[in-house]
Amino acid sequence: MKKILIYNSGGGLGDSIQLFPFLLSLKSHFKKAKFFYLGAHTNHFNGKLREYNIKLETVDLGLKYFGFRWWHLLLAKKRASKKSFGNFDLIIDLQTKIRNSLILKRVPHSSFYSRTFNGFFSSKKINTNSYDNLKNLSLFLDEDIIKLDFKTNTLPKEILTEAKRLLPNSNYVGFSITQGNEYRKKSWSIFKFTSLANKVISKNKVPVFFIEKDKINLIEKIKSQVPTAIFPEANSKLSCPALVTALSSRLETAVSIDNGIMHMMSLANVPMIVLFGPTNPEKFAPKNRYTRILDSKKLHGTNDINSIEVDEVLSLI
Repeated sequence: MKKILIYNSGGGLGDSIQLFPFLLSLKSHFKKAKFFYLGAHTNHFNGKLREYNIKLETVDLGLKYFGFRWWHLLLAKKRASKKSFGNFDLIIDLQTKIRNSLILKRVPHSSFYSRTFNGFFSSKKINTNSYDNLKNLSLFLDEDIIKLDFKTNTLPKEILTEAKRLLPNSNYVGFSITQGNEYRKKSWSIFKFTSLANKVISKNKVPVFFIEKDKINLIEKIKSQVPTAIFPEANSKLSCPALVTALSSRLETAVSIDNGIMHMMSLANVPMIVLFGPTNPEKFAPKNRYTRILDSKKLHGTNDINSIEVDEVLSLI
């Protein structure tokens, strides 16, 4: 493998962060390969996520929202050839929409991996129903690709130092309560979060809320109900996802809904409890042995995340 192209159709920070272990594992396995990234949206690796130092060469075909417009089918091959990328040894399709896969497959390649339509578009069929692309790719290539986790000690020193300044002690329990996209109701009640935080305090733990410093009203609301809660981001001049990961490495455990911060936290490989309602934990939950999932669909037969009780979460803490 000399040239590997990775396609990601997700637009959120979490969609990119979720790929870190996958990318690190591939880079370690194919040490001599050059990795290219084609996204349907902004390339966060070179933007808000640059402190993580995940290096991928961006492929820009001049087609906005690549894969989401049928007319891209007519231009994908021509634009890729014009950019002189040549033939990719392997294209890895990390989404499952038939339209996007058809368009992506127009980019010149030797081998094509995709889970779309049960692997119909892949150049080699494999028998699997797993959401784990790394395991599937190992089967597809008939090579044992070892999974690597992100290591927080690879973060910039100033970020690690700042995290230790903000959270110098122990017994911290982190909380992530805000959802990014509003297209689905994924938020657990703020009153349940504050109730849980106060119960955590009674167990001699310190609640730490990960909330952006500009959400002043929300911070004040929580402070009024949990006076001893810590809001580390509000006390720092730094503001980036990597700081959240560094801060998470200082936690004893964390509780989060399905959001981008959940993925930032998961990179620290600390024990996590993640709450799911309408979304699919098999697809979106962090893939590590430290994560425990509370899914309202399995627990209470409903998509309503607020059917999950405070004591159900507390028992896992």
